[in-house]
Amino acid sequence: MSSSHHLKRLNAPRTLRLHRKENKWTIRASPGPHALSEAIPLGIVVRDYLSLCDTRREAKRLLTNGDILIDGNIRKSNNFPVGFMDVISIPKTKKHYRVLYDQNGKLTLVSISSADAAWKLRRIDNKSIVKGKKTQLNFHDGNNMLVDKDTYKTGDVLKINFKDISIMDTFVRKKGTISLITGGSHVGELATIQDLETVPSSSNNLAKMKGTHEFTTIEQYVFPVGKTKPVILLPEVKVQ
Repeated sequence: MSSSHHLKRLNAPRTLRLHRKENKWTIRASPGPHALSEAIPLGIVVRDYLSLCDTRREAKRLLTNGDILIDGNIRKSNNFPVGFMDVISIPKTKKHYRVLYDQNGKLTLVSISSADAAWKLRRIDNKSIVKGKKTQLNFHDGNNMLVDKDTYKTGDVLKINFKDISIMDTFVRKKGTISLITGGSHVGELATIQDLETVPSSSNNLAKMKGTHEFTTIEQYVFPVGKTKPVILLPEVKVQ
């Protein structure tokens, strides 16, 4: 069996919801906008998460028909990697979902409205200057955007409309911003930034957070999801 399209279930990323001893093999996510360790193959989404079919062959047929959209684009590959903050739409059933982490560190689907499915939160992971002295913003999901004025910082999150690729809002990674934790022992928790600490070494910068309790995490794990209140629906997350 080809290793490029399949993966032993026991070796599958821990972010996936899978019965690891049910079968030997599962679908492997292809290289793309999300790392293998942080992605759900689209075939698994439609078969195991959404229960739209029973077999890999049926999932492949469903996708070939163009029935599934990711971030507003038709995706037909069983192996297409679906990851954090991606928006899944099924036009025929008028159902939409956003991919988020739960508090067990598993990627999960949260049902959302058609209005919420029209946009996505994208974090700026790095920037570069391109031809014409424009700034290219490179996002966490592999996408990028050109802007005339460089008014954004790495770590900021942009609320982007799919239809015209316009910026609807900006959530800055700073003190007071409500954020979702995407890694570490506090993954899936919603908390407010209390302070950001720059570490003068090769170590990771730190963020002091306050949600249901106070804790410190790596700054890279902090993903702003609003200003003082989250603009997205979250899976079983409470904040005080």
